[in-house]
Amino acid sequence: MLYPIHVYGSPVLHKTSRPVTVFDDKLKQLTEDMFETCEVAPGVGLAAPQIGLDLSMYVWMYDGPEHKGPQRGVAINPTLLIEPVDTFEPTPADEEGCLSFPGYQYGLRRSPHAVLRAQDVNGEWYELEADGWFARIMQHEYDHLHGRIYVDRLTGKSAHHVSKVMKREKWNVPGIAWLPGEDELFDLDDDALAKLDEMTRYFAGVSEDPEVEGEASAFPAEDGKGASFGLS
Repeated sequence: MLYPIHVYGSPVLHKTSRPVTVFDDKLKQLTEDMFETCEVAPGVGLAAPQIGLDLSMYVWMYDGPEHKGPQRGVAINPTLLIEPVDTFEPTPADEEGCLSFPGYQYGLRRSPHAVLRAQDVNGEWYELEADGWFARIMQHEYDHLHGRIYVDRLTGKSAHHVSKVMKREKWNVPGIAWLPGEDELFDLDDDALAKLDEMTRYFAGVSEDPEVEGEASAFPAEDGKGASFGLS
């Protein structure tokens, strides 16, 4: 299923994400849903906060001609080590875009090399090295898990332009999203947000009781609903 993508201003995009603690069939289905959403968007990466889930995970789909790593993957509870970033002015080759800041691109210098350590859908740890544009994707998505969208890193004229865009588009407020394939912005309703919160608490292993954590069983799986928890 496709998930609506949250636009800059949604609170989940501006906070450090919760670790994923539940690795089950629902998580596998969520991962496949994220791949589908990313493909239709289209994008080369998608982080859980971008679909309204306060979870430390992202997927990527990249097959650039210079790319030697996996063309598709998921990083759960990742850490990312990077080489120092130079201070040169961005070039056209440094332009990035973001599904949560749709329709605009800006130049941003990134590290040319990164080392990712993360878990897969089965909870198994792995490491991989990323270079070039693939390293950029890893850094872009990893930023999402720490409450940072790439435009937050911009300075000078680019940062000023971003401020003007948000004012003109009436972004930087909670609850705005768009659905891949339709592309029209809309306001998320309270029921959809409640379902996303339920999913977050399930995969983070957080009980309905705010004083009791580590009880994923408080949200038992529902037959036939996959990772959607009834979302449509």
